[in-house]
Parts: sequence; C-alpha cells; structure tokens
Amino acid sequence: MTPAARLQAAIELLDAIEASAKPADSTASYYFKGRRYIGAKDRRWVAETVWRVLRRRARIDWWLAKVGNPTCDARARVLADFSLEGGAFDKTLFEGMHSAYPPDPAERRTMEMLKGKPLFHHEMPAWVRGEYPPWIEPRLTALFGERLAEEMGAARDEAPMDLRVNTLKATREHAIAVLASEGIEATPTPLSSLGLRLAKRVALVQLKAWREGLVEVQDEGSQMVAQLVAPQPGEAVVDYCSGAGGKTLALAAAMQNKGRLVACDVAEWRMNRAADRFRRAGVHNVTKRLIEGEADKWIKRAAGSFDRVLVDAPCTGTGTWRRNPDAKWQLGETDLQELVVRQAAILASAARLVKPGGRLVYATCSLLPDENEEQIERFLASHPDFLPVDGGRLRLSPLSHRTDGFFAATLQRQASSVGEGT
Repeated sequence: MTPAARLQAAIELLDAIEASAKPADSTASYYFKGRRYIGAKDRRWVAETVWRVLRRRARIDWWLAKVGNPTCDARARVLADFSLEGGAFDKTLFEGMHSAYPPDPAERRTMEMLKGKPLFHHEMPAWVRGEYPPWIEPRLTALFGERLAEEMGAARDEAPMDLRVNTLKATREHAIAVLASEGIEATPTPLSSLGLRLAKRVALVQLKAWREGLVEVQDEGSQMVAQLVAPQPGEAVVDYCSGAGGKTLALAAAMQNKGRLVACDVAEWRMNRAADRFRRAGVHNVTKRLIEGEADKWIKRAAGSFDRVLVDAPCTGTGTWRRNPDAKWQLGETDLQELVVRQAAILASAARLVKPGGRLVYATCSLLPDENEEQIERFLASHPDFLPVDGGRLRLSPLSHRTDGFFAATLQRQASSVGEGT
C-alpha cells in the first residue's frame, strides 16, 4: 500500500470503530477480513496507528481544540496523530487518496501547528493526561488518591501479552521450550504459577504451542481470579457468566478434567466461540448451558448442588482499558448504575446454586468500588447465610501488579436452608 492508502485505511477503520457499539478488535477483524488485499505489514501499520489514536484520543482532541480546530472525527484524529508523531504535510504523501484528499488549507494549517507538539502539556486537565472520561474522575480519585495519575498512566499504556499454560497438556517449562523453538521469548509471570509473559506481541494462530493447546491467551490477573476459585478434581463447579470460556478453561485444567463443570451464559454466540477453545485444550468435563437469565428454571432445579460457583459479572471493564481503549469513551454514568443493578441480580441468582459449605466467588474486571466492595457489602447484608472467606479477596491494578484491573471476593455458604428465596 502507498502511504496515502495506509492513512486512508486507518481513517476508515477508526471511523468504523467510532460508529460501532462492538469492541474495537471485533470491528478491526471484520474490516480486515473484508480487505484481503491488505498485506500483513500494511495491516500491522494500520492497526498500530488506529490503536495509538485510541490511546491518545483525549490528548489529540485537546490539541485540536488548542489550535482552533473544532472537528474531532476519525479523519481529524488520524491527521493530528500523524503530525504529533512528527509527520509533515507533503503533497506527494497524499496523492492517490480519494474523496476530499489531499487535506484542505485549514487541515494543512492544523497539521503544521501540531507538528512535533508534545503529547503532554502542563495545561491539560488530569482526565486528559490520564485518558479517561471526566465523569468518572471523582470515583477514581476516591479510590487511588495521590496515586491517581500513576495508576491511570499504567491503565493508559499498552498491556503485555500474557499466556496461561494448559496443565492438561504441558508444564510451564515445556511450554517455554516449545515457544522458544519457534523464536518466541516467554518468561514466567510473577503472580500466577501458570502464567507466561511474551517479550512482544505475536500472531498466536501461527504457533505450534497455541495450535496444540499448550497455551491460551489470558491476562495474569484473570488467571489469578480462576486460581482463587481453587476448584478440586471431582467437584461440581459452575462458571456462571462463562462468555468465551477463558476462565472455564482454567477451571477445567485445575480440576484435571475430573468432576462436573457447567459453563453458563445468556449469549449462544459467545458459547459457540468457546467450543473450539475447549477442543483445542483437550477439555472434556464441561457442559455448556444456555440460560435465559436470573430466573432460568435450571437455576431453581440445580439450587444447592454445587461446590463452587464463579460469577465473573458483566461490568464497566475499567480494569481492561489498556487492552480496550475505545471502551472508556462508550461508557457513561447511567451505564454504571444499570450494571450495578444487574450485577446484584446475577449474584443473588448464582448464589442459589451453592451448596452449604460451598463457595461463591464474585469477580469483575472493574476498578470501581461501586461494582466491587460495595456490591459485596450489599450482598452480605441481604444474605446472612454467606460469610467472607479469610484471605479470599483480590484487588489488582495495572500499576501495582502489571495486570489488568481485577476484583474478586470469596464467600462461603453456611449450613442453612437452601431454597428459592435465599
């Protein structure tokens, strides 16, 4: 592709992401699948440009306003990023671009004014420097205090690529050796005993270690949540909001494929995606169950029959912003309020499945106490037959632990009646 075509593709992809409610990676995958003519190097350049713009969106918009440009659309952002990276307007660079290209005089003037400007400026508000929506700042300030700038800086930066070793097929040492034989450097993660961190991002589908199910992509923080559940071989376990099956795979491996593991979700398409992962990993103790919601009849029939129940609740995803920078700008305070209500209903429903003496683990990939500690406090106040387990809480952040932001709390059901209303 010519430089002009690359820029055009970046603008098109960013425009598609901003116009869609789907995650950016899904939109990008669809975009590139429909344009097979874009080669690997060009695809990488376009993707890197778009994700860089997404990570800098607040600062780019601030600079555009600073130099008097009121337009903050995909085109303006990509051209501004080009200039902030040191690119200069060159008529030959833009030859071959369709529509309104090359840039008109006003756009050229903006590009010239932005050339070489620093990414950070002392006049920028904290939320611009930290790249987060301003409405959420009071909650983050209450949580992090003086560490706010550092914490959000870590959440702003790109995440490393973490893998989990599938113990049904390999040890960590064996997985490291197989990856090394393919030229991939992997080092053990500091928190998870099964984690590997890659020195650089790679296309896993091309690697033997992934194709043979020796490793799965999973952030170290997510691995720690699964390890907190600590399912034992032979137990009956539920992954209540299983999604695409990342934590389900980790639970199945911990159970050594022994016992009963039920993966529940309300979206059939997500569960269908998980099926291929189960086969590749050699997992065969999982039963997929599509449920209609918190009032599903199966939940009533299965009440009180499981040793461990994991509720990986839908949440704001504030802990995953370094992986999903687009998501923060689609989030509003109303979304948070609605999620808190939904989480409470899901948690209460899943709790019915836990047998006396069994454990319930509630987890989110959110940083916000509204969805975490406060949610647990409200649940315990209305469910006296559950008590917190000593040492059963987990709170991780990108700055403090170099993981995604996660929260998890382990609760144990006491010997009491188990019924529909509990």
